[in-house]
Amino acid sequence: MIRYSLLVPVYNEAQNLPQLYQRLQPIMDSLDGTTELVLVNDGSRDESLELMRELHQKDRRVCYINLARNFGHQIAVSAGLQFVRGEAVIILDADLQDPPELIPDMIALWKQDYQVVYGQRIKRKENWFKRFCAYGFYRVLGYLASVDIPRDTGDFCLLDRRVVDVLNAMPERNRYVRGLRAWVGFRQTPIFYHRPPRYAGEPKYTFRKSLSLAINALVSFSRVPLRLATYLGFLAGLLALIMSILVIYWRFFAPDSPLTGYSLIILTILFLSAAQLITIGILGEYIGLIYEEVKARPLFTVSEVCGFESQEVAPLANESIRV
Repeated sequence: MIRYSLLVPVYNEAQNLPQLYQRLQPIMDSLDGTTELVLVNDGSRDESLELMRELHQKDRRVCYINLARNFGHQIAVSAGLQFVRGEAVIILDADLQDPPELIPDMIALWKQDYQVVYGQRIKRKENWFKRFCAYGFYRVLGYLASVDIPRDTGDFCLLDRRVVDVLNAMPERNRYVRGLRAWVGFRQTPIFYHRPPRYAGEPKYTFRKSLSLAINALVSFSRVPLRLATYLGFLAGLLALIMSILVIYWRFFAPDSPLTGYSLIILTILFLSAAQLITIGILGEYIGLIYEEVKARPLFTVSEVCGFESQEVAPLANESIRV
């Protein structure tokens, strides 16, 4: 019976994997139960998969899942959750920005009957633009979301087996794991830490990927953007009323005003066009999510699995296809 599972999604992290294992090995040796290290290769184009195979040959506690292509970080985490066998599952990134040395502290809180222990960043050593965007995003999400999603948190966390089973049973395809983690409930508590810089290599979450994740989070956990269309409609109506009054005033009392004529018409058209485009864009995001859900494709496909020979993986709602 495996007591602890360490789950690490990997995408082009060949520079970090040896150091990651070096820091995880003494932690796994010191834990009070059988431990497995589950590496999920998310379509890496470097030597990450070869290193995983070498680590498995060196240490049978290392298991790996090779996804058939790059599905994205959140799907890689979700794929790993369907394979892990531990009573407690610790999710951390391969770039060592999630300090492995906090794992014993997380387990200590888990033994105090907390089902979710999530890492909450006090400070992060990244460029000012990324810190500014992250700060703003978490506060906007916290204000708009229908559930209380803790601020300044990533996927670094410990999950009890009951929480993992609930997450695996969720049928949705567009997954924001830290939001789903908050949605399921159970007893949750933070563990605070200073987030160090990457050990090596370039960040895999580009601005475009981060923006896509942020939009997905907002659309998945808030209906407020849908109401923006209504607000814009009321605002457009109010401005139209004000403009009508001004036009009448200018017509009779200030016929030489520079704001009359074409300039006023152009400004009105530009405002209404912007409001319409914003509304169509918001509706498009929600319709796009619905489109992805109704297709009901498997969440991921797997080309290679190693180290789970004694495990039968039950096909849950998010079942995979092995090719």
